[in-house]
Amino acid sequence: MPKIKTHSGAKKRFSLTKTGKVKRAKAYKNHILNKKTTKRKRGLRKGAYADVTNESAVKKMIPYK
Repeated sequence: MPKIKTHSGAKKRFSLTKTGKVKRAKAYKNHILNKKTTKRKRGLRKGAYADVTNESAVKKMIPYK
């Protein structure tokens, strides 16, 4: 079987934990930050896990990670 190509966008955005969960960054932290409160921006710094409904799709996009 040939190798599967990794999705270029997914490899930059997701990583896997040892238990197999998919780690991701929070959205809305790029621009138009002056109207967002400091508390909100601080919360967006923290990482999050991808939802279990999307987990299998993401894992297919990053097969060798």
